Amino acid sequence: MAVKILWYLTAPDGTIPWEPEGRWDTGFDHLQQLAQSIDKLGYYGALLATGFGSNEVLTVAAATFAVTKRMKFLAAIHPGLLSPAKLAQIALTFDNFSGGRLLLNAVNGNDATSQAFGVNYAHDERYDFSKEYWQAFKESYLGQEKGYDGKYVKLAPRPNFAGGSRRGVAGAGGLPPVQENGVELWGAGTSAPGVAHSVELLDVYLSFANTPQKLGEKFRRVAAEAAKIGRSLKFGTRLQIIVRETEEEAWEYAQWLVDNTSVDYAIQSIKRQLPPGETFENYQSPDPQVQKNLDVIRSGRLPAAKDFEIYPNIWTGPALHGFNVLGPLAGTTLVGSAENIAARIREFEAEGTSAFILSGWPLIEEAHRVADLLFPLLDLDHGFEVPILNKSRLAKKQTNNDITKDKKVAYV
Repeated sequence: MAVKILWYLTAPDGTIPWEPEGRWDTGFDHLQQLAQSIDKLGYYGALLATGFGSNEVLTVAAATFAVTKRMKFLAAIHPGLLSPAKLAQIALTFDNFSGGRLLLNAVNGNDATSQAFGVNYAHDERYDFSKEYWQAFKESYLGQEKGYDGKYVKLAPRPNFAGGSRRGVAGAGGLPPVQENGVELWGAGTSAPGVAHSVELLDVYLSFANTPQKLGEKFRRVAAEAAKIGRSLKFGTRLQIIVRETEEEAWEYAQWLVDNTSVDYAIQSIKRQLPPGETFENYQSPDPQVQKNLDVIRSGRLPAAKDFEIYPNIWTGPALHGFNVLGPLAGTTLVGSAENIAARIREFEAEGTSAFILSGWPLIEEAHRVADLLFPLLDLDHGFEVPILNKSRLAKKQTNNDITKDKKVAYV
């Protein structure tokens, strides 16, 4: 089995973008340069993350795809911000212009984010609405003209433009769907309603990373639920990455990130991760190493980088998406040599993960580093020949394959 590697196409950027001193002032030109780099380096695609106050992802995708040729754009979309028929029209336009390179990350978000965007549904009801929304979107994209009559989503049948202007209406001579089965939906959902929603709608189920075994257990539970309704899913995860020529160099860089991260950033990240009713001052972790790290942070300093390693080469140190001191979440990071990280990716792959959305900062510099050091060691399923920046690295792949052939991947 081969894997897909995606990168991150968003702002902010910088050496340490979670700290003011390490964040760069970048604009549209930088996003274009980033998209062009992702494309030329051979990544399968890139995630365009959404959020209140950040760049609008469909605008970013439309503004940058012209400088690319093959990468896919995984745009994170909250259902309800646009009519599903209007989103289908945008997707059809993008696909017809780009050759079918749009993917959608169906984001249900949390209650606060959804309400800030004007979508007001309770947690479980939000999934019911989302199900109707994405069903109506897919039918509209594929040219269905009879409308949609749901509890939450109602679309009238399309007007008959025979003999008149059709102006981009799909079907009846309008824009044809480029992706035969519709735009792939990627997404997540951990609660029982979230899993039920995911197995009905998604093509690729995503989860924040954990250890390979724990992530595999989660994916197998979701796969079992999908099988009950006759569906099968692909699975992907989201990780930061620090890859260097040697493991020592990688951990030195991880330590540099810790040394340049404020204690306050760690405390604020911990507070966001605390269980309901717990406080930073009083929370006791059942994990001895996590508790030790908490005690050090409460004393006003940060532990050593290595103290955040939860599994070989898997790290919960500082990142743009959080400092996951209490356990792996959005900021979980792969740290090591290319050989280390290739071994971890093969472990994740053996547990069912086939897509990896990676990022490292600065985004362009680290995208080159990953393509140079890591790509030659992996079997990639990108739908095209991935360029090898340094062909001498292919010899390392053959050596690694010889070591791991016919036996379980060992720690490197």
